[in-house]
Amino acid sequence: MFWVLFLLSAWVVAGLACLRLCLAAVRAADVGPRAAAPAHTLTLYEAAFLSGGPRRVADLTLVSMARQRRLLLAHTGWATVVDPDGRDDMERSVIGAIGPQGQSRIAPVRAAAAAADAVRSLADRLVGAGLAVPDGGTGGVAAGVRRVRVAAVTVCALGLVALALPLPATEPRLLIALWFALPLALTLGCLAITRMEIHPYARWASPAGQRLVGALVRQADGTADDRTFLTSVAVRGVHAIGEPDLRAAFAHREKYAGDHWERRA
Repeated sequence: MFWVLFLLSAWVVAGLACLRLCLAAVRAADVGPRAAAPAHTLTLYEAAFLSGGPRRVADLTLVSMARQRRLLLAHTGWATVVDPDGRDDMERSVIGAIGPQGQSRIAPVRAAAAAADAVRSLADRLVGAGLAVPDGGTGGVAAGVRRVRVAAVTVCALGLVALALPLPATEPRLLIALWFALPLALTLGCLAITRMEIHPYARWASPAGQRLVGALVRQADGTADDRTFLTSVAVRGVHAIGEPDLRAAFAHREKYAGDHWERRA
Protein backbone atom coordinates (compact mmCIF):
# COMPACT_ATOMS: atom_id res chain seq x y z
CA MET A 1 0.00 0.00 0.00
CA PHE A 2 3.04 2.27 -0.20
CA TRP A 3 1.73 3.58 -3.53
CA VAL A 4 -1.14 5.27 -1.66
CA LEU A 5 1.33 7.87 -0.39
CA PHE A 6 2.15 8.78 -3.99
CA LEU A 7 -1.56 8.96 -4.77
CA LEU A 8 -2.18 11.32 -1.85
CA SER A 9 0.73 13.47 -3.00
CA ALA A 10 -0.75 13.58 -6.50
CA TRP A 11 -4.11 14.74 -5.14
CA VAL A 12 -2.47 17.45 -3.02
CA VAL A 13 -0.43 18.77 -5.94
CA ALA A 14 -3.39 18.70 -8.33
CA GLY A 15 -5.87 20.13 -5.83
CA LEU A 16 -3.68 23.05 -4.76
CA ALA A 17 -2.79 23.98 -8.33
CA CYS A 18 -6.42 23.91 -9.48
CA LEU A 19 -7.55 25.85 -6.42
CA ARG A 20 -4.99 28.59 -7.06
CA LEU A 21 -6.06 28.79 -10.70
CA CYS A 22 -9.71 29.11 -9.71
CA LEU A 23 -8.89 31.87 -7.20
CA ALA A 24 -6.86 33.70 -9.83
CA ALA A 25 -9.76 33.48 -12.27
CA VAL A 26 -12.16 34.84 -9.65
CA ARG A 27 -9.82 37.76 -8.87
CA ALA A 28 -9.47 38.53 -12.57
CA ALA A 29 -13.24 38.54 -12.97
CA ASP A 30 -13.63 40.88 -10.00
CA VAL A 31 -11.19 43.38 -11.50
CA GLY A 32 -13.26 43.82 -14.66
CA PRO A 33 -16.15 45.94 -13.36
CA ARG A 34 -13.78 48.51 -11.87
CA ALA A 35 -12.35 49.17 -15.34
CA ALA A 36 -15.67 49.41 -17.12
CA ALA A 37 -15.41 53.17 -17.64
CA PRO A 38 -14.89 53.70 -21.37
CA ALA A 39 -13.16 57.08 -20.89
CA HIS A 40 -9.69 55.59 -20.36
CA THR A 41 -7.47 55.68 -23.44
CA LEU A 42 -4.25 53.72 -23.18
CA THR A 43 -0.93 55.42 -23.72
CA LEU A 44 1.79 53.46 -25.48
CA TYR A 45 3.62 52.97 -22.17
CA GLU A 46 0.46 51.55 -20.60
CA ALA A 47 -0.14 49.26 -23.58
CA ALA A 48 3.46 48.07 -23.34
CA PHE A 49 3.13 47.25 -19.64
CA LEU A 50 -0.16 45.40 -20.09
CA SER A 51 1.26 43.43 -23.02
CA GLY A 52 4.72 42.57 -21.72
CA GLY A 53 5.35 44.04 -18.30
CA PRO A 54 8.24 46.28 -17.17
CA ARG A 55 10.70 44.95 -19.76
CA ARG A 56 8.35 45.84 -22.60
CA VAL A 57 8.09 49.41 -21.28
CA ALA A 58 11.89 49.69 -21.27
CA ASP A 59 12.09 48.28 -24.79
CA LEU A 60 9.46 50.70 -26.05
CA THR A 61 11.28 53.66 -24.52
CA LEU A 62 14.58 52.64 -26.09
CA VAL A 63 13.03 52.13 -29.51
CA SER A 64 11.05 55.37 -29.31
CA MET A 65 14.14 57.41 -28.44
CA ALA A 66 16.11 55.68 -31.19
CA ARG A 67 13.40 56.51 -33.74
CA GLN A 68 13.65 60.16 -32.75
CA ARG A 69 17.46 60.10 -33.10
CA ARG A 70 17.88 61.06 -29.46
CA LEU A 71 19.47 57.71 -28.67
CA LEU A 72 21.71 55.55 -30.82
CA LEU A 73 21.29 51.78 -30.57
CA ALA A 74 24.25 50.15 -32.27
CA HIS A 75 24.01 46.73 -33.88
CA THR A 76 26.75 45.64 -31.43
CA GLY A 77 24.34 46.02 -28.51
CA TRP A 78 25.45 49.42 -27.18
CA ALA A 79 23.26 52.45 -26.42
CA THR A 80 24.63 55.99 -26.79
CA VAL A 81 22.86 59.14 -25.59
CA VAL A 82 22.46 61.89 -28.19
CA ASP A 83 19.96 64.13 -26.39
CA PRO A 84 20.51 64.02 -22.58
CA ASP A 85 17.17 65.74 -21.82
CA GLY A 86 14.43 63.17 -21.33
CA ARG A 87 10.93 64.22 -22.26
CA ASP A 88 9.19 62.12 -19.60
CA ASP A 89 9.99 59.97 -16.58
CA MET A 90 10.53 56.85 -18.68
CA GLU A 91 13.09 58.54 -20.90
CA ARG A 92 14.84 60.08 -17.92
CA SER A 93 15.05 56.60 -16.36
CA VAL A 94 16.72 55.25 -19.50
CA ILE A 95 19.17 58.15 -19.67
CA GLY A 96 19.97 57.74 -15.98
CA ALA A 97 20.52 54.01 -16.47
CA ILE A 98 23.01 54.66 -19.26
CA GLY A 99 25.04 56.78 -16.88
CA PRO A 100 27.11 59.96 -17.01
CA GLN A 101 29.45 58.63 -19.69
CA GLY A 102 26.54 58.55 -22.11
CA GLN A 103 27.15 55.01 -23.32
CA SER A 104 26.31 51.55 -22.00
CA ARG A 105 25.31 48.10 -23.14
CA ILE A 106 21.59 47.72 -23.80
CA ALA A 107 21.03 44.79 -21.42
CA PRO A 108 21.86 46.57 -18.12
CA VAL A 109 20.09 49.71 -19.32
CA ARG A 110 16.98 47.70 -20.06
CA ALA A 111 17.15 46.00 -16.66
CA ALA A 112 17.60 49.24 -14.74
CA ALA A 113 14.87 51.05 -16.67
CA ALA A 114 12.42 48.18 -16.12
CA ALA A 115 12.98 48.42 -12.35
CA ALA A 116 12.77 52.23 -12.18
CA ASP A 117 10.28 54.18 -10.09
CA ALA A 118 8.57 55.43 -13.25
CA VAL A 119 7.58 51.88 -14.20
CA ARG A 120 6.40 51.12 -10.66
CA SER A 121 4.23 54.23 -10.69
CA LEU A 122 2.80 53.23 -14.06
CA ALA A 123 2.02 49.77 -12.70
CA ASP A 124 0.32 51.20 -9.62
CA ARG A 125 -1.88 53.44 -11.77
CA LEU A 126 -2.92 50.55 -13.99
CA VAL A 127 -3.71 48.37 -10.99
CA GLY A 128 -5.73 51.18 -9.45
CA ALA A 129 -7.70 51.51 -12.68
CA GLY A 130 -8.41 47.77 -12.70
CA LEU A 131 -6.45 47.22 -15.91
CA ALA A 132 -3.43 45.30 -14.58
CA VAL A 133 -3.01 42.20 -12.41
CA PRO A 134 -2.27 43.44 -8.86
CA ASP A 135 0.62 41.09 -8.09
CA GLY A 136 2.64 41.69 -11.22
CA GLY A 137 1.67 38.48 -12.97
CA THR A 138 2.91 36.05 -10.30
CA GLY A 139 -0.60 35.05 -9.23
CA GLY A 140 -2.64 35.73 -12.35
CA VAL A 141 -4.46 33.31 -14.59
CA ALA A 142 -1.42 32.75 -16.80
CA ALA A 143 0.71 31.80 -13.79
CA GLY A 144 -2.11 29.57 -12.52
CA VAL A 145 -2.31 27.76 -15.84
CA ARG A 146 1.43 27.11 -15.73
CA ARG A 147 1.10 25.65 -12.23
CA VAL A 148 -1.71 23.33 -13.29
CA ARG A 149 0.34 22.14 -16.26
CA VAL A 150 3.24 21.38 -13.93
CA ALA A 151 0.82 19.60 -11.60
CA ALA A 152 -0.44 17.41 -14.45
CA VAL A 153 3.11 16.37 -15.30
CA THR A 154 3.83 15.75 -11.61
CA VAL A 155 0.76 13.52 -11.28
CA CYS A 156 1.92 11.48 -14.26
CA ALA A 157 5.41 11.15 -12.78
CA LEU A 158 4.06 10.08 -9.40
CA GLY A 159 1.81 7.54 -11.11
CA LEU A 160 4.71 6.05 -13.03
CA VAL A 161 6.79 5.81 -9.85
CA ALA A 162 3.92 4.09 -8.04
CA LEU A 163 3.46 1.61 -10.89
CA ALA A 164 7.20 0.87 -10.86
CA LEU A 165 7.07 -0.23 -7.22
CA PRO A 166 6.94 -3.95 -6.41
CA LEU A 167 3.26 -4.72 -5.78
CA PRO A 168 1.49 -7.77 -4.38
CA ALA A 169 -0.66 -9.76 -6.74
CA THR A 170 -3.81 -8.59 -4.94
CA GLU A 171 -3.21 -5.00 -6.15
CA PRO A 172 -3.57 -4.90 -9.95
CA ARG A 173 -1.56 -2.18 -11.66
CA LEU A 174 -4.49 -1.24 -13.87
CA LEU A 175 -6.55 -0.28 -10.81
CA ILE A 176 -3.70 1.82 -9.46
CA ALA A 177 -3.37 3.57 -12.81
CA LEU A 178 -7.10 4.35 -12.72
CA TRP A 179 -6.72 5.92 -9.28
CA PHE A 180 -4.00 8.21 -10.58
CA ALA A 181 -6.14 9.04 -13.59
CA LEU A 182 -8.57 10.87 -11.29
CA PRO A 183 -6.23 13.74 -10.22
CA LEU A 184 -4.90 13.84 -13.78
CA ALA A 185 -8.46 14.26 -15.07
CA LEU A 186 -8.95 17.09 -12.54
CA THR A 187 -5.96 19.02 -13.85
CA LEU A 188 -6.76 18.43 -17.52
CA GLY A 189 -10.40 19.34 -17.00
CA CYS A 190 -9.42 22.54 -15.21
CA LEU A 191 -7.10 23.47 -18.08
CA ALA A 192 -9.81 22.75 -20.64
CA ILE A 193 -12.41 24.88 -18.85
CA THR A 194 -9.94 27.73 -18.39
CA ARG A 195 -9.03 27.68 -22.06
CA MET A 196 -12.67 27.82 -23.12
CA GLU A 197 -13.65 30.55 -20.67
CA ILE A 198 -10.59 32.80 -20.27
CA HIS A 199 -8.16 32.18 -23.16
CA PRO A 200 -5.96 34.01 -24.14
CA TYR A 201 -4.16 34.12 -20.81
CA ALA A 202 -2.60 37.50 -20.07
CA ARG A 203 0.22 37.69 -17.55
CA TRP A 204 0.03 41.39 -16.82
CA ALA A 205 -3.36 42.66 -18.00
CA SER A 206 -6.77 42.10 -16.46
CA PRO A 207 -9.63 41.19 -18.83
CA ALA A 208 -10.53 44.89 -19.05
CA GLY A 209 -6.92 45.72 -19.82
CA GLN A 210 -6.83 43.09 -22.56
CA ARG A 211 -9.89 44.65 -24.17
CA LEU A 212 -8.29 48.09 -24.20
CA VAL A 213 -5.07 46.73 -25.70
CA GLY A 214 -7.13 45.03 -28.40
CA ALA A 215 -8.97 48.26 -29.10
CA LEU A 216 -5.65 50.12 -29.40
CA VAL A 217 -4.42 47.61 -31.97
CA ARG A 218 -7.64 47.90 -33.98
CA GLN A 219 -7.35 51.68 -33.99
CA ALA A 220 -3.94 51.51 -35.66
CA ASP A 221 -4.55 52.35 -39.31
CA GLY A 222 -1.84 50.08 -40.68
CA THR A 223 0.31 52.88 -42.09
CA ALA A 224 4.04 53.01 -41.54
CA ASP A 225 4.06 56.10 -39.30
CA ASP A 226 5.83 56.24 -35.95
CA ARG A 227 2.63 55.78 -33.93
CA THR A 228 1.74 52.53 -35.68
CA PHE A 229 5.34 51.32 -35.49
CA LEU A 230 5.58 51.99 -31.75
CA THR A 231 2.16 50.45 -31.15
CA SER A 232 3.45 47.22 -32.70
CA VAL A 233 6.52 47.31 -30.45
CA ALA A 234 4.36 48.00 -27.38
CA VAL A 235 1.95 45.14 -28.07
CA ARG A 236 4.20 42.56 -29.75
CA GLY A 237 7.66 43.38 -28.47
CA VAL A 238 10.99 44.02 -30.15
CA HIS A 239 10.53 41.10 -32.53
CA ALA A 240 7.99 43.33 -34.28
CA ILE A 241 10.80 45.68 -35.29
CA GLY A 242 11.32 45.56 -39.06
CA GLU A 243 14.48 47.67 -39.14
CA PRO A 244 17.59 45.44 -39.39
CA ASP A 245 19.84 47.71 -37.30
CA LEU A 246 17.40 47.88 -34.41
CA ARG A 247 16.78 44.14 -34.51
CA ALA A 248 20.52 43.53 -34.42
CA ALA A 249 20.90 45.88 -31.44
CA PHE A 250 18.32 44.03 -29.39
CA ALA A 251 19.68 40.64 -30.46
CA HIS A 252 22.60 41.22 -28.06
CA ARG A 253 20.43 41.37 -24.95
CA GLU A 254 21.41 39.05 -22.13
CA LYS A 255 18.70 37.32 -20.12
CA TYR A 256 17.15 39.53 -17.49
CA ALA A 257 15.78 37.76 -14.43
CA GLY A 258 14.15 40.80 -12.82
CA ASP A 259 10.84 40.06 -14.44
CA HIS A 260 8.61 41.21 -11.63
CA TRP A 261 7.75 44.52 -10.07
CA GLU A 262 6.83 45.14 -6.47
CA ARG A 263 4.18 47.50 -5.35
CA ARG A 264 5.30 49.96 -2.73
CA ALA A 265 3.32 50.27 0.44
